[in-house]
Amino acid sequence: MTARVAGIPRGITVSVEINSPPETVWQIVEPVENHIEWMHDAVAIRFTGGQTRGVGTEFLCDTKVGPIKLVDRMEITEWTPAEAMGVKHTGIVTGDGRFTLDPIDLARRTRFTWTETLTFPWWLGGPLGALVGGKLVLRPLWKRNLGNLRRLVEAGAGSDPAQDS
Repeated sequence: MTARVAGIPRGITVSVEINSPPETVWQIVEPVENHIEWMHDAVAIRFTGGQTRGVGTEFLCDTKVGPIKLVDRMEITEWTPAEAMGVKHTGIVTGDGRFTLDPIDLARRTRFTWTETLTFPWWLGGPLGALVGGKLVLRPLWKRNLGNLRRLVEAGAGSDPAQDS
C-alpha cells in the first residue's frame, strides 16, 4: 500500500519574454546546477550520478516554498539545446515539467515558457492542494522566478548593455 493518494494532475504554465536570443538564454538555463541562481524555491541541486547534462541526467533539488521543505527527485527527459528541456518529477511530488524557448522578433528575443503538471501527496492536500497551491502559490512564485531569469540573462549573458535600463 502506498503512503500517497494519487491526485488529479494540475497544469501550471507561466512565461516571460526575454530580450536575448534563445541561444543566449540557453547558456543560463543549460547548467541545471545554476537554476538556484534564478529559482527562489530551489535551495540546492545535487546530481545523483556522473551525468550533469542531457536526457537521463538525474538530480535532487532541495525545495522550499514557505514553511514546506522537500527534496524533489527529477530526471531530465527532454534536451534540445536552445529549444526545450523536460523533466520528470519522481519524488514526493510527481509529474512532468518542461521549459520551452521560442524565438520571437526574428530570433532577437525569446519567449520562455515553463509548464508543470504535478500531483501532490495527500499530506500536501492531494488534488485540492495541487489546484489551490498551484494557483495561489506556485504560479506567482514561478512568475517571479522567470522575472529573475530574465534579469539574469539581460544583465550579462550577451545582451547589449545599452538596452539594459
